[in-house]
Amino acid sequence: MYPFIRLGLQVLRYRRDPLPEFTDTHVSHHICWPWDLDVFGELNNGRALSIYDLGRIPYGVRVGLMDVLRRKRWALAVAGASVRYRRRIRAFERIRMTSRGAGWDERFIYVEQAMWKRDGECAGHVLIRSAITGKQGIIAPDEVAAEMGYDGPRIDPPAWVSAWSAAEAERPWPPMQD
Repeated sequence: MYPFIRLGLQVLRYRRDPLPEFTDTHVSHHICWPWDLDVFGELNNGRALSIYDLGRIPYGVRVGLMDVLRRKRWALAVAGASVRYRRRIRAFERIRMTSRGAGWDERFIYVEQAMWKRDGECAGHVLIRSAITGKQGIIAPDEVAAEMGYDGPRIDPPAWVSAWSAAEAERPWPPMQD
């Protein structure tokens, strides 16, 4: 089941914190509970993505994105993810998560997140590509940024993010069928 209660607690905890800039880092803290584990006794890879939501959504609240989505009746859709799992996270381990905007292009907004163990080791890293959608389809990120009150130039993603996005564009869709 999706961790709605944990998400609500995270949003309540950080909702009144000062609004950061899009590329500022939001730091949140989490615990790996027994129901987050896989059969090997470590954080389940799918559950890890749900826990990344627990950092990304409060980040979206703090930068003002969620207010814009509610006001404009737009939705947020994950359009892709690139994940690296590097260190095991076991039951009851505390995790420090960092979340920050990595830029945007003509169609997508990119958010970079990492999970850090108490000893300072990075346990995992994810790049999320998100699309803001409305009745007319995908909303241009420049329009979203303007609605959030941002009036500066586009924040281009780093080269590694753009390269990943370009590689994803080469991937066949729909995938081949048997």
